[in-house]
Amino acid sequence: MKLLKRNNNVLPGFGMTLGFTIFYLSVIVLIPLSALVFRTMEFTWSEFLNTVTAPRVLASYKVTFGAAMIAAVINSIFGVLVAWVLVRYRFPGRRIVDALVDLPFALPTAVAGITLATIYSPNGWVGRYLEPHGIKVAFTPLGIVLAMTFIGLPFVVRTVQPVIEEIEVELEEAAVCLGANRWQTLQRVIFPVLLPSILTGFALSFARAVGEYGSIIFIAGNMPMVSEITPLLIITKLEQFDYKGATAIACVMLLTSFTMLLVINLLQKWSRRYAE
Repeated sequence: MKLLKRNNNVLPGFGMTLGFTIFYLSVIVLIPLSALVFRTMEFTWSEFLNTVTAPRVLASYKVTFGAAMIAAVINSIFGVLVAWVLVRYRFPGRRIVDALVDLPFALPTAVAGITLATIYSPNGWVGRYLEPHGIKVAFTPLGIVLAMTFIGLPFVVRTVQPVIEEIEVELEEAAVCLGANRWQTLQRVIFPVLLPSILTGFALSFARAVGEYGSIIFIAGNMPMVSEITPLLIITKLEQFDYKGATAIACVMLLTSFTMLLVINLLQKWSRRYAE
């Protein structure tokens, strides 16, 4: 006699949740992105290559992706340090510091850009001390890296922080009792556990920096071939009613960002296996 198992789960079943998921992703993500691709297909292949490989466009790619990569690396290093301090140490004002980490989430990007440009301008609070040493931050590519680092830091901190909270201190004590020094404990006990979350934070920070616009245009200087980011170039083409050119450049950014995120996710999957 065959016994039929009924799913008495209160929540909807797999079919309904999968259908809703596909429908939601299609409306929010797939349809807009497919419209971008279809609009780009109006180009011939030679026209597309000429548009996306123009010298000004290539210079904007270099500035955008290069600055985003540098900012993500910086955030991956110092974001882990910030998360470690917030989890492992108790000090006066800790809750205030913890709340300040989320400030870039809540602060409007235009306000962040104006603030950074004011502080690091040649006559700003910080810029006036850097200018005599030949260090120019505002209206240079360095300012772009600064703005991207500012808006990307919370992604690393909030990704790594829960993992640090779950690391048992006893594991570190056991490593010390077995003769490991601090570097060996960090390398063989702590780092393998943190590596997947660090890569996730890196990917989120990088993706956020690539798509950032509001906080960068105020501090970048927006000089073609020098400090012009690709999102600004897309806006410029839209203002010139060059919709096909704007969608072509956006399609390249989409493909490049997706490829890099895919590689990072594969590295994250490998790092999880390594940690296990």
